[in-house]
Amino acid sequence: MVDAARARKLADRIQRIVAEMLERRIKDPRLGFVTVTDARLTNDLRDATVFYTVFGSDEEKAGTAAALESAKGVIRSEVGRQTGLRHTPSLTFESDEVQQNARHIEELLAKARQSDAEVARAASEAKPAGDPDPYRAPREYDDEDDE
Repeated sequence: MVDAARARKLADRIQRIVAEMLERRIKDPRLGFVTVTDARLTNDLRDATVFYTVFGSDEEKAGTAAALESAKGVIRSEVGRQTGLRHTPSLTFESDEVQQNARHIEELLAKARQSDAEVARAASEAKPAGDPDPYRAPREYDDEDDE
């Protein structure tokens, strides 16, 4: 087992290597606008998951996923060469859903703001069902009662 700090450092190195490979060496026409967003490495350094985003349609995203799968061997050998690890980690490419999740959260927040505005508008026009002041006020005494 390796400590988590070393695994994180190696994951960052793998992220840079994969991004550089996709930018300079992999010439697959199916690769669209790919951004490597993160890489995570297990503590035993055997498996690496590389997260990426693709700008484009669903068809372009599927093509990019296929291109990454076909280039996995070349990328893995380069990762092994540049990191110098005894055992080169196996690579898994996963689409990063951060953008879709952020968009969904923004939509939910917009709905919540709209709902809050409707509740505030209804509350501003509301009138009490009973007395306007439901709390008992202290009795007021006349000056004559004191005598």
